[in-house]
Amino acid sequence: MSVLIFRLNGVPDDEAADVRALLDEHGFAYHETTGGFLGFGVAGLWLLDDSHKAAARAVIDDYQRSRSARLAAEHEAARLAGRAETTPQRIARHPVQSLFYIAGAAGVLYLMLWPFLTLGR
Repeated sequence: MSVLIFRLNGVPDDEAADVRALLDEHGFAYHETTGGFLGFGVAGLWLLDDSHKAAARAVIDDYQRSRSARLAAEHEAARLAGRAETTPQRIARHPVQSLFYIAGAAGVLYLMLWPFLTLGR
């Protein structure tokens, strides 16, 4: 029976390609599904033989640990070199989007506090 081994929702294309290559390299038979037309389905990689789940999961976990360490080192190097984008730079690059997010957060905060602010009236 097939078993979901790796979800593809929100995964960068390079990571998905690397995981496919790892599964091929280690000889795991799998098939891929998409989220469907409206995105309600499960986009993922499914092992065809569930008895290989532990071994495949170990291979993917090792890959993800090394990828995480590599990306963290790259980000730290970019930060030290002054190439990493900071929050003020991101806000300056997308001012309208930033204002929309701040207004939304303020609106949610107001709606959450409104019952307490009107409690004494």
